[in-house]
Amino acid sequence: MSIPGEILISLFTAAGVVLGGAMIGSIGSLLAGESPFAGMRHLAGSVRLWAVVVAMGGTFSAIQALESGIYFGRLHILLRQILVIISAFCGAQLGHWLIKEITGGV
Repeated sequence: MSIPGEILISLFTAAGVVLGGAMIGSIGSLLAGESPFAGMRHLAGSVRLWAVVVAMGGTFSAIQALESGIYFGRLHILLRQILVIISAFCGAQLGHWLIKEITGGV
């Protein structure tokens, strides 16, 4: 897969995990008699790190790629993984921001 494709998939996967997790998870808040918007805001903040891990494709392969980049001098692999991680963080933040905007929270 090309580097731009990998970056875009990572970005939108992380955003989708945050958006989907917050929206589906807020059903529990609704059934518990609490505000679903407050539940969405709370969940969106809570699942951001998990969204990054999911977008990276699991932790072990990403750590192996970082290791080969650092220890064996494969700079292109190291740079690729760093870009994927940064795009995953940006996607998770985008999802969190969208949930805050949708629910009118701060």
